[in-house]
Amino acid sequence: MLKRLPRLLKNFFFLSSVFFLIWMFFLDSNDFLSRHELTLKRKNLEDEKAYYLEKIEEVKKEREALLSNRSLLEKFAREKYLMKKDKETLFVIVEEDNK
Repeated sequence: MLKRLPRLLKNFFFLSSVFFLIWMFFLDSNDFLSRHELTLKRKNLEDEKAYYLEKIEEVKKEREALLSNRSLLEKFAREKYLMKKDKETLFVIVEEDNK
């Protein structure tokens, strides 16, 4: 039976290499599929990092504008936090959806 097998399949180094490749691609804790999933996750996290860094820059610019301009700061406080001056009445109109 061993005579019918090709020489390559009898070679110890070939068999060891095939076993090693099968082990590394499918059975190891750092197999090909795990590495691929980790690469996709890393790319997703890098995209999120870029998004949040961009948002941080926008907030810094808004902060600088608010701190340098008193009227902008007052407008922001009135619109965002519904702040009002003393002896001033504030009316908030909320539109309801009619569905």
